[in-house]
Amino acid sequence: MDILNNSKPLKAVLVGVQLPRVSDEETQGSLAELSRLVTTLGYQVVGQTSQKRSSTKSATVLGDGKMKELASWTGGTGVVGPMVVKKKHKAALRFEKNQEEDDFEIEEDFEDVPEESEDLSLDSASEVPREKAQVVIFDCDLSPSQLRNLESATGAQVLDRTGVIIEIFSRHARTKAARLQVEIARLTYVAPRLRETAGGEDRGGGGIGGKGAGETSIELDRRKIRDRIKELKQELSAISQEHITRRSRRNQEISVALVGYTNAGKSSLMRALTGSEVLVADKLFATLDTTVRVLYPESRPKILISDTVGFIKKLPHDLVASFKSTLDEAANASLLLYVVDSSDPTFRSQLQVTKSVLDEVGASDLDSILVLNKVDRLSSEEREKLQQEYPDAIFLSAHNKEDVANLRLRLIKHFETAMIDEEILIPYDVQGAIGEIRAKMRVLSENYDNRGLTLTVRGHVQDIEKMRKKFGI
Repeated sequence: MDILNNSKPLKAVLVGVQLPRVSDEETQGSLAELSRLVTTLGYQVVGQTSQKRSSTKSATVLGDGKMKELASWTGGTGVVGPMVVKKKHKAALRFEKNQEEDDFEIEEDFEDVPEESEDLSLDSASEVPREKAQVVIFDCDLSPSQLRNLESATGAQVLDRTGVIIEIFSRHARTKAARLQVEIARLTYVAPRLRETAGGEDRGGGGIGGKGAGETSIELDRRKIRDRIKELKQELSAISQEHITRRSRRNQEISVALVGYTNAGKSSLMRALTGSEVLVADKLFATLDTTVRVLYPESRPKILISDTVGFIKKLPHDLVASFKSTLDEAANASLLLYVVDSSDPTFRSQLQVTKSVLDEVGASDLDSILVLNKVDRLSSEEREKLQQEYPDAIFLSAHNKEDVANLRLRLIKHFETAMIDEEILIPYDVQGAIGEIRAKMRVLSENYDNRGLTLTVRGHVQDIEKMRKKFGI
């Protein structure tokens, strides 16, 4: 994918494949999302096309007519050329050279007769594109052979949706864990798509005595990739162990995980709830690393808020697997906040995608609250309809301080429903109990007398029992 590193903005044409039982709206919505992904990479989208197909298993995915139409965007032939060129013996090459020289001497005696050119004109109903594209991007996964066939027919670089998403992830990964996770997914994606370079030769004879075929260059490259993936997984395993250790320390604390589709406003809400400097950007997958901060103003007991990686339709399975350690933050949360962009007409399907991915990591059965974000972009009629459809949801704008304050109170109230109120008498000679109680429980009242300090606290039953046992009170 070296073309992705080109500093010059490249022009891209998008291709959608509409399968049976997929509506026109879903196809166009998916293409619109792909356009945002491609724009995030810095490409300029100059056009798009789609075709209804029974499957994506054919050699070029598209039909012959649509292939020629696509080739008109890139200047290709629209026809798949030969993929394999057989090596010839030196004697055969000398014979062909001599034959060509003899044919040239004979042709000098004849007039040049122009060959009939192949008709590659578009259907009369199609328009010839004004701008040529250097990249063709399909809104589906392509096999290695399909990629080769399409590049041969279009004469352009061809990418699929998975390749685009992995490239975006690799650009946005900042922490060591995220970089390792993305690199594993990228190498897993690249390995089967390696192609033999021109002039690739066997690496000498194999076996004892030099008999047998040696390793080809592509086989050697794939072996190197497998070895590298193994190394990366070992590094990631060590880092994941550190994350598990940190997470175990926080297991006794209340935690809320913000989950949802990419660009739904999770990071903006995270910043508003915690007052922390979390990266906020209006682009897809701006956040890949889990960030954990304390709810501000701090409550008692304190509540931890974690921002997680965003999801998207057709999220590559390798990325889900690689980011499992990151998604475990959501799986171990006390509460999930499903954050959706209420102004996006497709947010219902986006919510379903989020739930499907969380189901893969075993986090779908946790307590959850639906947060409809960006309500400031809705009309009063749209908001009223959504309130009727989702009566238990929280409607807010992450930029509205009053909305964020109400969400904070809702979170505190949610966790307090599982707490009890109890009086605890702390004698004056008991040291350290007051500080620990204030850190883990909410103090409702306090009263001093000759016996000591009596606190009325609100907390979890298990925390109160541990406190009594630890300090003998």
